[in-house]
Amino acid sequence: MSLSLGIVMDPIESIVPYKDTTLAMMLAAQHRGWTVHIIMQEDIFLHLGQTHAAQRKVRVFDDNDHWFEAEPLHDAPLSSHDIILMRKDPPFNMDYVYTTYLLERAAVEGTLVSNRPSSLRDVNEKLYTAWFSEHCPPTLVTASAERLKQFVHEHEDAIVKPLDGMGGESIYRLTPNDPNINVVLEHMTQRNKQQIMAQRYIPEIRDGDKRVLVVNGKPVSHALARVPAQGETRGNLAAGGRGVPEPLNDHDRQLAESLGPHLVEKGLLFVGLDIIGTSLTEINVTSPTCVRELDAHNNQPSSDDYQPGIADIYLDALAAEHDAQS
Repeated sequence: MSLSLGIVMDPIESIVPYKDTTLAMMLAAQHRGWTVHIIMQEDIFLHLGQTHAAQRKVRVFDDNDHWFEAEPLHDAPLSSHDIILMRKDPPFNMDYVYTTYLLERAAVEGTLVSNRPSSLRDVNEKLYTAWFSEHCPPTLVTASAERLKQFVHEHEDAIVKPLDGMGGESIYRLTPNDPNINVVLEHMTQRNKQQIMAQRYIPEIRDGDKRVLVVNGKPVSHALARVPAQGETRGNLAAGGRGVPEPLNDHDRQLAESLGPHLVEKGLLFVGLDIIGTSLTEINVTSPTCVRELDAHNNQPSSDDYQPGIADIYLDALAAEHDAQS
């Protein structure tokens, strides 16, 4: 059955096609005969109680030089789509929150929205790890620079980061004798007014910050270990990390499987867990990535133009849920 798919995303003109997970989802949808429309966050609007958007129907191609063709913008109700994917990258600001309310309204109107808008609001990608603290390194969340200094002194080596960052932005490694510790903590906490997170430094970061994708509650077979560049403590690909696919080990599989039912219950069908060593550090729900890198590793050479991948597992789950709601 052909379905209509709407995708809220960043400008398609600006993506890097060979590593863009949202493009992988569009390619998978198009392969199964679905129509695909792209929507900018600022183009969603509410009129007389119904959500609409200015949107473009697109055709997509697995081509790094020519990855899409778009029809002109047109207005249509969000309820004209069977499924909407929320794939807008952070920042997670009030505009993002307002968008989740509008998407929640679209869900009331009968459209399946994934990940679930209310859970995108509720599940902070850093703080939600507290619900599974037995899997996490020692962690402190506070606006107090003094408490953070005490944490650094207690654990001797710590990472501090904002609660709303992405891509390794504003992540600092601090030790008790760091001459910049005061200014870093004053700046990050806005002089004791903004809460941030501190975690004990995990030496296993040298082997990579593993991204484990959990799709419909089940982990995929391989993780992408994002190995920091020389002289770096951040493994994020956006910070220069190198992606190395590797099979899931037993610990990471069991950890992901233990979280799976909780994620599905919240309508979080596409999630990226970040694991360093044996420690869970983040639960990414807004627009998790790494599909293209893992598919490139897992797919065997073929003469076919399209090979099923991780995005197909996600779309299968969405199609089944859509059918169950219909």
